[in-house]
Amino acid sequence: MKTKILYLIAMVIFMNYSFGQTFETDSISQSEVSKLHFITGKWKGTGWMMGPNGEKTEFDQTENIQFKLDSTAILIEGLGKKNEKVIHNAMAIVSYNKSEENYSFQSYLQNGKKGEFKAELIGEKFYWYPNSTMRYIIELNDKDQWYEIGEIKRGENWFQFFEMTLDRMK
Repeated sequence: MKTKILYLIAMVIFMNYSFGQTFETDSISQSEVSKLHFITGKWKGTGWMMGPNGEKTEFDQTENIQFKLDSTAILIEGLGKKNEKVIHNAMAIVSYNKSEENYSFQSYLQNGKKGEFKAELIGEKFYWYPNSTMRYIIELNDKDQWYEIGEIKRGENWFQFFEMTLDRMK
């Protein structure tokens, strides 16, 4: 008899917990993340990056970017190849950080490295900052292409080390 009573109590607690959860979409996060609609879609193109030795390496790039969780997050999957060899394989999740009033850019690489970085939308440009001296800037250019640059800060000046131009795939 005690077992049945304990079982019933456990079921009532479980049902109250399960049905008491709210499943409403966070409207603030949804509104802020939806502002990044311009980067969603499937993209393909080329880019270049400067190595530590100053040598420029060109690559082919694809990006698959989708809204997730009722547009409260964006999933980014990027794949870069040079001569059919993978040189960059990354995934990121962008969400809105209400307490900081900016975006959170969580990055994951195939080599196991990961991190959470500050990001922000300034006008029509999306910035994310791997650290205080590096930034990436994504925007649509006048041809409606994904145009992204990476810059590093030396003293008071920013120097470009990365560029990528992608076309939206149909």
